[in-house]
Order: sequence, then C-alpha cells, then structure tokens
Amino acid sequence: MFGLGTAELVLIFVIILILFGPGKLPELGSGLGKAIRNSKKVTSDTAIDVTPENGKEATESKPLK
Repeated sequence: MFGLGTAELVLIFVIILILFGPGKLPELGSGLGKAIRNSKKVTSDTAIDVTPENGKEATESKPLK
C-alpha cells in the first residue's frame, strides 16, 4: 500500500490521533468515507445520453440552399 509498512502506518495514526484527538476521529473517518463513496458513484454513474431530444435521427439534416 504505497510502500508504507506497518510501523509507518502506526506512526501516521498516532500523529493524527494527537492532532485531532479521539473525539474527532469518527467524524474524519465518516467524511473520508463519504468522499470516497461519492467519487466512486460519480465515476461509475457517468453515462452520456446521445439520444436526440426531438426523437428524429441525428443523421437527418436540412437541405442545402
């Protein structure tokens, strides 16, 4: 995981715990989870609708003058 070992991850977690305190960690985790969930939803739900609005085929065109 990004070249980080167990010791590095524990050190990062301890620093975050010291900075934010144990009361803020659930809120941070919840916000991070929502952000990841929304980004996955946006990337998987993107579909382009190419159907013309008026029901005519896109190949129809006006005659040239």
